Amino acid sequence: MTESLVIPIAKKWFDAFNEHNLEKLLSLYDDNAQHYSPKLKVRNPETKGLIKGKDALRKWWQDSFDRLPSLKYIPQHFIADDSNVFMEYERYVDGEEVLSVGEVLEIKDGLIIASRVYHG
Repeated sequence: MTESLVIPIAKKWFDAFNEHNLEKLLSLYDDNAQHYSPKLKVRNPETKGLIKGKDALRKWWQDSFDRLPSLKYIPQHFIADDSNVFMEYERYVDGEEVLSVGEVLEIKDGLIIASRVYHG
């Protein structure tokens, strides 16, 4: 996969996320995708921050969209090679401080197979 095909997937990810369109977001993921987030570790300690599969992703993001109706991500930078995109973005939620976030999407055959979130 070339870089020109990887970054558009990341941009579609932001569009779907900011629309809170769960089905559109999940359509970008492989059925067995893995996702790691420090917020998962805090909210669901039993996961140790890692979830696997679309069902787990659906549950996690539906909960986020329900709890945080104003949640929005504003992309700042993309850095990509042929199969990974590092995305730097700002997380906005009404009443909370803006959070700077880094996230890596690992992409194979046009689908996200893994994602990992980084923030302080």
